[in-house]
Amino acid sequence: MKVALIDYGSGNLRSAAKAIQRAADENALTLDLKVTARVEDVVAADAIVLPGVGAFADCYRGLSSLDGMIAALNDQVITKAKPFLGICVGMQLMASVGREHGEHPGLGWIDGAVELLTPSDPALKIPHMGWNQLNLLQPQHPVLAGIAPGAHAYFVHSYHMVPRDRAVVLAEADYGGPVLAAIGRDNMVGTQFHPEKSQATGLRLLANFLRWRP
Repeated sequence: MKVALIDYGSGNLRSAAKAIQRAADENALTLDLKVTARVEDVVAADAIVLPGVGAFADCYRGLSSLDGMIAALNDQVITKAKPFLGICVGMQLMASVGREHGEHPGLGWIDGAVELLTPSDPALKIPHMGWNQLNLLQPQHPVLAGIAPGAHAYFVHSYHMVPRDRAVVLAEADYGGPVLAAIGRDNMVGTQFHPEKSQATGLRLLANFLRWRP
């Protein structure tokens, strides 16, 4: 399986690549993984992973700076329906708009906005950083297969996606109220948490994604 891990200057690429490769190796999955900024590699891939660390607008600008990349992603993910995984800000970019330091357009794949976290408990700090339990709202989704209710995942973020349609929410965490942890629609999934830092839970999700044929 050919997987393109997109390098647009805003991702934890080394850790993500190592985790994807480890998930493949531990599950005897054949993997041709390319960390790439080239449109040609995205077009040739069977599946696409978009990581992201930093501010929403900066990440979108970085992606836009790769000539033809957003058009290629729209074609490969939306038109050709290739499996897609967004991680952290890579997941947030799927939204219509991000409201971090102003209002900024996203890819528009999921109708919704990326908003500042506002925990009900003022003692809870922003950014939300560390391990949290997952509340699986759609445990039957293939990418969540074998992940136990209450499994822990690692988060580092100050903003979260608020989709207009709750039906796309696969999992939540509790941080002074529900916080979107994973999202899915059609051939697309995204995680607010970092699977590459989430040990067994993250490796299971990545292996599931590599097997997924939506």
